[in-house]
This record gives sequence, C-alpha cells and structure tokens, in this order.
Amino acid sequence: MRFLKYIFIFLFAFFGLEHGAKATVWIHIDLSSQRMHVKSSRGSYVWPVSTARSGYYTPRGSFAPTGLQRMHYSSKYEMSPMPYSIFFRGGYAIHGTYAVGALGRPVSHGCVRLSPAHAAQLFHMVQSEGARISISGTPPRSIR
Repeated sequence: MRFLKYIFIFLFAFFGLEHGAKATVWIHIDLSSQRMHVKSSRGSYVWPVSTARSGYYTPRGSFAPTGLQRMHYSSKYEMSPMPYSIFFRGGYAIHGTYAVGALGRPVSHGCVRLSPAHAAQLFHMVQSEGARISISGTPPRSIR
C-alpha cells in the first residue's frame, strides 16, 4: 500500500512538473449542451456556443489547432466575417460571431461560434499556450 502511495506521488509530481513546463489550453465542446469548457493557465471558463444546425455537421473527435487568423472571411458563405478564428479541421473553426443572440443553440454551418469577446480571449490563450480541442455529444434539435 505504501509503495502505491509513493508511485502516486511520483506520477503526480512528474506530470505536474511536465504540465507546468508547457501549458496547454484544453477546449471541450459539448454539442448536447451547446457549451464550451476551457481550462488554461489563465483559469477555467464555460461559454455558450452555437454549432451545426440541422442539415450541417460539426466534426466530433480530438483535434489540434491547424491555424489561427485574427480575421477570416468565409469564401464559402458570402464572405461572412469570422473574427478570432482557430481552425482545427479543414475549413472548420472556432470563431467569434456577431449573432450573439443565437448562442446556446445549433445555428451554424458547422463551425463553433462564440461571442467576439470570448473568441478573442480564447484566441490569445491558444496563441500563447497551444491547445487540444475535443468535441463530443449529440446536438439538440435545431430550428431552421
């Protein structure tokens, strides 16, 4: 029993020091609740998001950011502004939206939308710390 205690202390110290040496932002998007959970060296947050509405798809799985753009305009959707874009799979991104009244409901074409202020905060965290993104759950029925 004592041996297990020492192994636990060793593992905790080892992984704790490793985590402190290289901070990483952990982002989890729950499609069921339309919420984003964020943990970083700057704190923990829970923010409402909007994901894919009926007829569209938000990919599920684990991802790493593939690119960051302070302002991106969607060539696919009438040059719609996508402030503070964090791309994670092809054209899919986490980004700000000016349609903040729709947050908390699935209304997007597949991207993960959040308020511009939260998007800016997340963008700067990911820019300085890196990130891991996970997306799971089943979205509630959306209104077209």
